[in-house]
Amino acid sequence: MNRVTVDREMCKECEYCMTFCPKKTILAKSSTVNKKGYYAVEAVDLKDCIACGICATVCPEGAIMVEKDV
Repeated sequence: MNRVTVDREMCKECEYCMTFCPKKTILAKSSTVNKKGYYAVEAVDLKDCIACGICATVCPEGAIMVEKDV
């Protein structure tokens, strides 16, 4: 299974990753805030992830890493 890792402490809740994800199911806002006071995103439904890397590319903070299952 593909894996998306989010560094919650780097996330600034811009939601670009959620907006540009072609599957619209990969990331969702967390219910808790990070140290900066933002509701960071988290990976929730990776079975549909195609590991395209768009979320990582559009993240201005570099908080997302995508690993494709080989």
